[in-house]
Amino acid sequence: MRTMWKGAIGFGLVSVPVRLYAAVQEHGLRLHQVHDEDGGRIHLKRVCEACGEEIGYEHIAKGYQDDEGHTAVVTQDELAGLPLPSKKLIDVLAFVDSDRIDPLQLSSGYYLAPESAAADKPYVLLRETLKQTERVAVTKIALRTRESLALLRVHGDLLTLHTMYWPDEIRDAGDLAPPSSVTVRPQELKMATSLMDTLSEEFDLEEQEDEYEIALGELINAHLSDRPVPKKETAPAPDNVIDLMAALQASIDSAARKPGEKAERPGRTAKKTAASGKSARSTAKKSAAPQKRTAGKKKTAASTASTGRKTTAKSTTAKTAKKTAATRKSGRRAAS
Repeated sequence: MRTMWKGAIGFGLVSVPVRLYAAVQEHGLRLHQVHDEDGGRIHLKRVCEACGEEIGYEHIAKGYQDDEGHTAVVTQDELAGLPLPSKKLIDVLAFVDSDRIDPLQLSSGYYLAPESAAADKPYVLLRETLKQTERVAVTKIALRTRESLALLRVHGDLLTLHTMYWPDEIRDAGDLAPPSSVTVRPQELKMATSLMDTLSEEFDLEEQEDEYEIALGELINAHLSDRPVPKKETAPAPDNVIDLMAALQASIDSAARKPGEKAERPGRTAKKTAASGKSARSTAKKSAAPQKRTAGKKKTAASTASTGRKTTAKSTTAKTAKKTAATRKSGRRAAS
């Protein structure tokens, strides 16, 4: 890696010589401005609006224009000659707990390495002290002729530096937050927590990639090789769902769905759930009615059978009584 800056970390009378390296490297395909008809490059010329002439880099200075239109021209030499107390120094202002730093203030990140073997001992001392105390250092540093706040912290076995915005550069949020009268129910919190757990299962940050950049590369390769331009399906815009619980449940179902299964929108899922509920209730009513009628029929049949058995029994008893009486009469006649 190329050294971007050389200086020292200074806290109290302790000095740690270090080198500064860029910690991040943004990826991206660089696109140029071209003529859409023939692909010719478009070059922007630096033309002075006062004299109309094209100006070379060596004659370009910095300028500031006030509200009345007056311009103050400042040369590069004048900028380089401005006094900067932290020009070659990472000046430690204080050691604070990490939770006191608002992430909104953090900007670019850099690696800090010992400048030489002689700097190893104080470097390790500072690193281990920050580790054990679980603190970070708020510092000042001048990079590219501009002084800024910076955060010094431990990352693995290295010290890292993050440039920071000044406190007055962070905008006041004003009344952007929802009103305090808006509340959520415990069951909604429970559903949201369940959704968070479902989405976080088997998540690996290292596997994430820039899908737009990949698609752009495929598009450029298709043009260079005269192949058909690949078409990518874009995800449909979500419905404006009012039922928060239905949206949470649909999101959980979608996150838990196996790859390849068709996802449904929360609004449609809510409608289907309601329709299913109505259908189930209707089916239950229909099923209950025949059961009542059947029960009635069974009762009637049982009653009829019971009545029939009673009638038959009475008829049989009457016949038996008549036969007995007739037999007795025959017996008396024979005896006389």
